[in-house]
Amino acid sequence: MNALNRAPAPSVDVSEYFDIDHGLVDRGIFSDSGLYQQELRRVFAPSWLFLAHESQFKKPGDFFSTYMGEDPVIVTMGKDRRIRAFLNACRHRGMRVCRADAGATKAFTCSYHGWAYDTSGKLINVPNREGYPADFDESRWGLTEVAQLDTYKGLIFATWNPDAPTLAEALGGMTWYMDAMLDRDPEGTEVVGGVHKWVLEGNWKLAAEQFSSDWYHVNISHASALMVMSPTGKGPKAEIVQTPGRQYTDPNGHGAGFPTHPKSRFDDRVVHEYYDYDRLRERLGKERVEGPMTTGHATVFPNFSYLPVNGSIRVWHPKGPDKMEVWAWTIVDKSMPDEVKNAQRLYNLRTFGPTGIFEQDDGENWSEVQATAHGFMAGGMTLNYQMGVGMGAEDGVHPGTTAHLYSDGAARGFYARWRDLMNTPAWHEKAAEER
Repeated sequence: MNALNRAPAPSVDVSEYFDIDHGLVDRGIFSDSGLYQQELRRVFAPSWLFLAHESQFKKPGDFFSTYMGEDPVIVTMGKDRRIRAFLNACRHRGMRVCRADAGATKAFTCSYHGWAYDTSGKLINVPNREGYPADFDESRWGLTEVAQLDTYKGLIFATWNPDAPTLAEALGGMTWYMDAMLDRDPEGTEVVGGVHKWVLEGNWKLAAEQFSSDWYHVNISHASALMVMSPTGKGPKAEIVQTPGRQYTDPNGHGAGFPTHPKSRFDDRVVHEYYDYDRLRERLGKERVEGPMTTGHATVFPNFSYLPVNGSIRVWHPKGPDKMEVWAWTIVDKSMPDEVKNAQRLYNLRTFGPTGIFEQDDGENWSEVQATAHGFMAGGMTLNYQMGVGMGAEDGVHPGTTAHLYSDGAARGFYARWRDLMNTPAWHEKAAEER
């Protein structure tokens, strides 16, 4: 018996929560516990989710523990140097077989009853084996492996959905924008400095939508940080504050925003002086170097986000409708000298991460938004996502549909994708219905 063979749970048609064409969203999507459970089944289980970076696995036995939705997962390199991902749950009683964040091992052994699995997920040891029936078949009781795993330029993604489109299809046109961070160096990227983790009171979608579409908050929420970072200490000049830029909306729910003013590149001085921008223009094209490579922001649907100029990549792990756990890495170009890599790492820590001057503002906003979400009046509000309605188009410079930087377009695209998945039975529900 497979757990996914159980009867489908009741579902809610979420169409009534949205009027995407007019930019209206019912606030209940951030606080309803029933919708959250449906979200786990229909948004997280079928989607491609970010797991880790390839540079975290250097030799067979290396592993990293993470989550897909709320499911604990082990990512590991096998003896064949192939990277795999498994549900971190013993097939005997369901306890996690790996309780470490990361490391190296020859086997994963459950500390409850001692069932052990090798790095290919195979069950290799069962204490008191003689007590089991003669037809007990160890080969049927290995760790549950993800249905598909693939990489894009160092980033590892996986899905539980055997029928999901390929990762390349799922990323779609977003890769052009992602390459502004991932493809600067022919040698690729690598992680430096480990993983930072912290918990916030707030729904994960608040963070994901902001990183996909919200430059609008920057000059207000981050006014003090911008003042500190400006050369004069008085804040950036007006033409930088009201920077021109574009926002990309992908039909698969992804989004990216970026300034296009030549001075809207708030990166570290050491990193800035390292780059040969003429060479980068030859490699990536002028449009990428002077667009999404600047101080931009982006989300790959549903919960992977990044900041190109900081080298920050992060996941918004859902922990219920009112809480998220943020995991953040710093990635750098492999060819960078050590002092430049370290400068990028320190710059990212100063600006983003649990002690970053920008990150503090964002976390405060999301927590404050969530704090009133369960009130009778406040929780039933219709929220306004109307900025830029009807203004998206192909601009002939940046691929796909873009609009002005100050827009809710990518957020509307994010919620359109979320709505469609929430209203579509996932593969496991379809299979159950066919029986």
